[in-house]
Amino acid sequence: MESTNAGAPVAVGLVGAGPWASAMHGPVLAAGPETRLAAVWARRPEAAERLAAQLGTHAAGSYEELLDRCEAVAFAVPPDIQATLAPRAARLGKALLLEKPLALDLDSARALADTAAEHGVVTQLVLTKRYHPSTRAFLAAAAAFEPSGARARYLHGAFLGGAMATGWRLTRGALDDLGPHLLDLVDAALGPVEELRAAGDSRRWIELTCTHRGGAVSQLSLSGAVALPSSDAGITLYGPAGTLVLDFGTVDHAQCWPVLRAEFAAAVRSGVPHELDVRRGLLLQELLDRIC
Repeated sequence: MESTNAGAPVAVGLVGAGPWASAMHGPVLAAGPETRLAAVWARRPEAAERLAAQLGTHAAGSYEELLDRCEAVAFAVPPDIQATLAPRAARLGKALLLEKPLALDLDSARALADTAAEHGVVTQLVLTKRYHPSTRAFLAAAAAFEPSGARARYLHGAFLGGAMATGWRLTRGALDDLGPHLLDLVDAALGPVEELRAAGDSRRWIELTCTHRGGAVSQLSLSGAVALPSSDAGITLYGPAGTLVLDFGTVDHAQCWPVLRAEFAAAVRSGVPHELDVRRGLLLQELLDRIC
């Protein structure tokens, strides 16, 4: 459904006030001009008040108050919390900016996707790297590359300590947190994943082997618990034409955020679903469920 406020910034409420909300969602949505940060709500009121003060917005006293103040909701909370709260927003017609994975189990992810579809709300995923020109150029080139196979890796030590060493990440490991990024890219670059096998421990190191429609094979290495000077991540396609490479080290997140914000606002105002919507999130959740 097309918005009647076509020229106005989208009023977005932010759920969560942790490190990711403070570093990305809050500043990006507050910066505009396509959006304005209408309010922040978190389960820890003091954190919401602190972040709201930093960003010059209102700290909502309840989730219901946040929903009253916005037309779209951005989630920066653990997946199980997102899966509980997002359907409530969808039932009120609020657009949803969702993190990956959608949930911690397939049934919850499916319920979220079904609710969004039932109420016709716009949804979009924060699959960060997909909003960078380098990633888009890589996927455009992949369409004509005819790959035989691919190797992808996402390796870092953030789960060894620090802001990202949070409960659900430590429990579920790299598969749920990093896996959606690589699964999304190999599925987009090589074709739909039809077979999937796994070896290893997601909390230490896990290897995924995907067979794609058409016969290409991809190998994915994932770990958040290896000590490295910096993240080692990217994807290489191999084929008769040679190689095609995307190095995540060249993907500057500061270039992704304005694109994400502008495309989310455009989707909300036009009512036209984004390519990376909740259905894409559900597909990735289905792949994760085949591994767990």
